[in-house]
Amino acid sequence: MTSWSCGWALSHRLPGLSAPLIFVYKNSSRADNFRIGIQRKKMRGASALALPSLLLVLTLSSSLCNVSASTKQDQVYIVYLGEHAGAKAEEAILDDHHTLLLSVKSSEEEARASLLYSYKHTLNGFAALLSQEEATKLSEKSEVVSAFRSEGRWAPHTTRSWQFLGFEEGVTNPPDGREWLPSLDKSSEDIIVGILDSGIWPESRSFSDQGLGPVPARWKGTCQGGDSFSSSSCNRKIIGARYYVKAYEAHYKGLNTTNAFRSPRDHDGHGTHTASTVAGRTVPGVSALGGFANGTASGGAPLARLAVYKVCWPIPGPNPNIENTCFEADMLAAMDDAVGDGVDVMSVSIGSSGAPLRFADDGIALGALHAAKRGVVVSCSGGNSGPKPATVSNLAPWMLTVAASSIDRAFHSPIKLGNGVMVMGQTVTPYQLPGNKPYPLVYAADAVVPGTAANVSNQCLPNSLSSDKVRGKIVVCLRGAGLRVEKGLEVKRAGGAAILLGNPAASGSEVPVDAHVLPGTAVAAADANTILSYIKSSSSPTAVLDPSRTVVDVRPSPVMAQFSSRGPNVLEPSILKPDITAPGLNILAAWSQASSPTKLDGDHRVVQYNIMSGTSMSCPHVSAAAVLVKAAHPDWSSAAIRSAIMTTATTNNAEGGPLMNGDGSVAGPMDYGSGHIRPKHALDPGLVYDASYQDYLLFACASAGSGSQLDPSFPCPARPPPPYQLNHPSVAVHGLNGSVTVHRTVTNVGSGEARYTVAVVEPAGVSVKVSPKRLSFARTGEKKAFRITMEAKAGSSVVRGQFVAGSYAWSDGGAHVVRSPIVVLVA
Repeated sequence: MTSWSCGWALSHRLPGLSAPLIFVYKNSSRADNFRIGIQRKKMRGASALALPSLLLVLTLSSSLCNVSASTKQDQVYIVYLGEHAGAKAEEAILDDHHTLLLSVKSSEEEARASLLYSYKHTLNGFAALLSQEEATKLSEKSEVVSAFRSEGRWAPHTTRSWQFLGFEEGVTNPPDGREWLPSLDKSSEDIIVGILDSGIWPESRSFSDQGLGPVPARWKGTCQGGDSFSSSSCNRKIIGARYYVKAYEAHYKGLNTTNAFRSPRDHDGHGTHTASTVAGRTVPGVSALGGFANGTASGGAPLARLAVYKVCWPIPGPNPNIENTCFEADMLAAMDDAVGDGVDVMSVSIGSSGAPLRFADDGIALGALHAAKRGVVVSCSGGNSGPKPATVSNLAPWMLTVAASSIDRAFHSPIKLGNGVMVMGQTVTPYQLPGNKPYPLVYAADAVVPGTAANVSNQCLPNSLSSDKVRGKIVVCLRGAGLRVEKGLEVKRAGGAAILLGNPAASGSEVPVDAHVLPGTAVAAADANTILSYIKSSSSPTAVLDPSRTVVDVRPSPVMAQFSSRGPNVLEPSILKPDITAPGLNILAAWSQASSPTKLDGDHRVVQYNIMSGTSMSCPHVSAAAVLVKAAHPDWSSAAIRSAIMTTATTNNAEGGPLMNGDGSVAGPMDYGSGHIRPKHALDPGLVYDASYQDYLLFACASAGSGSQLDPSFPCPARPPPPYQLNHPSVAVHGLNGSVTVHRTVTNVGSGEARYTVAVVEPAGVSVKVSPKRLSFARTGEKKAFRITMEAKAGSSVVRGQFVAGSYAWSDGGAHVVRSPIVVLVA
C-alpha cells in the first residue's frame, strides 16, 4: 500500500506538449482514495479537455508528498455472503458490508472508498477493491461463503426464426407475425424481461411503445441517463435502463468514450439484437443490408416490457469495436437490481472463457440462484466453442442453458467453377463482381507474403496476403483463426476482387453469413474441398459468383450449429448441459446505428437490422418462450417454467427425422439437451418437475461443482443425497457401476384428473426400469413420486468411459408427452 502524508497528483501528457498537465488534490491519505479520486476527476477534467481516458499516465511525485510504498496491488473482488438474514433496510445492509470491510482495512474512510457495489436485493454480498491478502482474510470469516476475483473472462456469445418455430409446432403456414399464438399477446404485456448485455438502441422501430398500456404498477426500476441517453429514451416498451461500469473501469482504469456510451445506449449492437429477439415489436418491411431476409421482424413476446442492464463494454485494443467484455461484479450488481426492480425473466447472452468456475465463485450462477428463489427465470447462452465436447458454459441447474441450431432460411449464392461444376455458397454481402464474368481463382495459402506461418497460411489473417498474387482475383480463405469479416477486409486490403470463405471439416455444412466489405460468399466444408481440388488440378482456375438470393423452407431443418458448445457438464456431470436448443444461426434482429454490420474499424456502413449467429441469438428465443409461459401461468415457479420448456422439446426435425449436427452426424443430448424448443407446447406441459431454493442448496452440498455450501443459513447434512437426485427434468448419471436408483417427483399442472403411462428408450448397454409405470392424479397440483433404476447390462459391448443416451416419457394418451433425456457414463 502507498501512503501519502499530504496529497496526490494526476499527470497527463498531451501529444505535442513538452510538459504534462498536473491536477493536484489535497486531503487524501490513502492510495485507495488516490485511485477513486482519479476516476472522479478524470470524468470531469477529461471530459472538459477531451482527454482519451485510456491513455492516462499516472506520475507519482515525491516532491508533492512523503511516500512510503509496498507491493500490495488491489483488485476487484466479490465477497459472497449467501442470503440476507431476515428483512433489512438497505442502509443496514450497507453498514454490515462496511463493517466487514473495516475488519481488513485500516480506516473507515478506506473501507467506504473501496466499496464498489453492495448487493442488497436478492443475495447478500458486495464488490470491493481488495488486496489478495485482504480477500483471503475475508474468505476465512464464518459468515463469508466465498471471496473471488471479478475478472473480464466473460463475454457476449455472439425475423423468420419465430415463423419457423410455428412450423416446428405443426402450424400450417404460420404468418410472419405472432397470430399462431393469438391468446398470449395481451397477457405478456404484464411480463417484464431483463436484458443483461451491451445496452440498447432505443430509437429502433422494434422498441416502439405504440398501443401499449401503462407500465406495470409493480415496476420499481429507473431510467438512468448518460451519454446520448436520457429518461425520455425509455417509454412504455423500454420501461427501465441502467448501466454498470465500476468493475470494468477499476480494471482498465477508465472508459474510452470514443467506442462506448457511458449510458445504457448500445454502441456495439449485440444488446439491441438480443433485446429485439426476445420482445421486439412486430415491424413489417425489415431486411438486412442489401435487402436480404426481407419480411416482418418480431420478437417472441412482442408486447412484453423490456428492462435493460448494460454490463458489457469494449475491450481496449487496436479494434475495440470487435469484442466486448463483462465483469462479474458489474453483472452481479445488475442481476441484483433486476430482481429488485421486478423483472420476471432474465436473458443473459454472456458466458465465460476458459475453465468453468465453481458455482460459489461464479457471479452469473450466484445471481441466477437468488433470482430463481424469487421466481425469476434466467436463460443463458451455452457458448460458441463447439463442436468440441465439454465446452458448454453456464452450468448450474437453476438456469436454462441454451444451444444453437438453424432455421429453414438460407442465402443461396451460386458459384460456377471454370470446369463447369456448380457449387452453392451463402452470403448476405451486398456487393457484386462487375460483368458477370469469370475471375481468376487463387488459394490463400499460395498467395501469402514470405514469413507467414504455414499452419495459418490459408486463413487470410491481417497483412498475410501478397498484393502481387491476389490483385483482381477471387481469394479462397478458410475459416479458423481470426474473424470471418476480417478475412474479407484482408482480401480487400491486398487488392483481391472477392473472398470465397470455406469451412474447415469441423464446421461441416453450417454456414454463418456475413455482410463482407467486398463481394464474396461462403461454402460448406465439402464444397470447399471441391473448390480446392479444382484449383490444384487447373493451371488457370476461374469462377463466376452469381448474385445471392433469400431462400426459405430449406430442408433438413433445424440442424445443430457446429459452433454451439457441447456437453458434458465438466463442473457437475450429474446435470446434463445444455438444456435446450433454439434458433441461433443467421438470425435477423435490430442493430445499433453506432455500429457497422461487421463492427470493423474501416466499415462505415449503417444498418437498422443485422444478421448474427451464436448462442447469444438462441438464448433470447428461449427467454421469450419463458415470457410466454410466465404470462400463461404467473403463479408457476422458475423451475416449473424451465421444466415445461425442456420436457416439451422435440428431438426431431421438421421432416420427422432425428435432429442432425452440421457435420451430418445424428445429434444427441450432449448437443441439444432435451431437444429443440416448442413454445406453444410448453404452455401446456401436463406435468412439471419442480424444485425449490432449498433443493438447490442441498444439491450444492454434494456437488463437486459448488465448492462449498452456498448459504451459511443452510447447514449441509452429514450425508447429502448425490447430485443426480435433484428433481431435474433430465437425468445424468456419471460413473455407473452396478445399479443406481434415481428419484423424481412430478406435479400435475393439467386440468384435474389425469393418468400417465411411461415409455422408456434404454441407453445402449444400460437397463432402465421405472417404478411405478403408471401415475394417476385426482386433481391439479397433486404430486407423484417415482423411481428410475439403471444398471449396466452384463456382457454389454458399451465402451467404458463413454456416454450413452436414452429417454423416458410420461404420456396421458392425448396431448401430453412429458419427455426427459437420460445420459449415462458407465464406469
